[in-house]
Amino acid sequence: MLVQVKTPELSESIQSGSLLEWRKQVGEMVRRDETLIDLETDKVILEVAAPATGILKEILKASGSEVKAGEVLALIEAEEGAAAAPEKSEAALAPVVIPPAPTPVPLAAPAPVEPDPLFQPVGAPPAPVAVEDCPPCPPCDQRERRERRVTMTRLRQRIAERLKEAQNTAAMLTTFNEINMQPVMELRAKYQERFLKEHGVKLGFMSFFTKAVCQSLKTYPLVNASIEGRELVYHDFYDIGVAVSSERGLVVPILRDADGLSFADIEKKIGDFGKRANSLELTLDEMEGGTFTISNGGVFGSLLSTPILNPPQSGVLGLHKIQDRPIAENGQVVIRPMMYVALSYDHRIIDGREAVSFLRGVKDALEDPARLLLEL
Repeated sequence: MLVQVKTPELSESIQSGSLLEWRKQVGEMVRRDETLIDLETDKVILEVAAPATGILKEILKASGSEVKAGEVLALIEAEEGAAAAPEKSEAALAPVVIPPAPTPVPLAAPAPVEPDPLFQPVGAPPAPVAVEDCPPCPPCDQRERRERRVTMTRLRQRIAERLKEAQNTAAMLTTFNEINMQPVMELRAKYQERFLKEHGVKLGFMSFFTKAVCQSLKTYPLVNASIEGRELVYHDFYDIGVAVSSERGLVVPILRDADGLSFADIEKKIGDFGKRANSLELTLDEMEGGTFTISNGGVFGSLLSTPILNPPQSGVLGLHKIQDRPIAENGQVVIRPMMYVALSYDHRIIDGREAVSFLRGVKDALEDPARLLLEL
């Protein structure tokens, strides 16, 4: 009996996927639920399993093919009496776990402020090669001029599409401010040991920023709204996207109802997102939706940038490197750990007053973190 191997059902936001390498060849024995090939979508990688035990009779879609949900990929000559497995929904499919590449030797650099998953770069640049180890360069006329062409991953293609979509559709504008991080850093230092002992996770910066963002969004709901046709959609919930750099590209898992999460809950969820981003274990449900995004370019040493919106959201907060700088405080010049922050927003629905006020709300909350606990 011939059994069809089909592309699994995909979510509404995913129209197709690309087949990676077949793990079995025609004529080989396969067992029910054994992974035959991986399907790369623009968000996750899914496993396509054998629906029955038997011999792989024919491969109908070669590696690299673009396929849609329900397409027949291969045929299995099932063993007599072997029942085909029921077709699995996309939600039941486990993402592929791909071992991360070996960690390269990092360049010498100043120690980071804190090993926070979203305040540290993923991976590190390769070690420099000593000049004396380099072979002599051939004469210019003997050098081979080479170039390589590599097909972009579907995730990278999707990132490019969405970023261009944001630039083409939204009237993006960015406003800036700076935050004195000393109060937060002192609070963290005071309670870090007790927090870790009590909750099993370190108290990072992101929980403070997430709480400050949620509090300011409640005061300025337009920043949490979006446009659908000729309507403004106000979201009375706070699903905060947290940009995470992975080996495949930038992914933005969502902290659902972030305003109701404790500091410990936020730190645990963000730590989990960071770990699973590289192993490709994040699910579609974890990355869809979101009403506002926080992106941290400071992990790579950025002092200032203009983040791009994540459509259809109307606001994104960019965080940057914490750096000691001289500032005026009570008529005196003092050194404080300062961070530039940037809010990019859709000027079609958010005026400068709301944008500047929202960002000032985030600043005020972080410079007096007791306000986050008292919701002031």
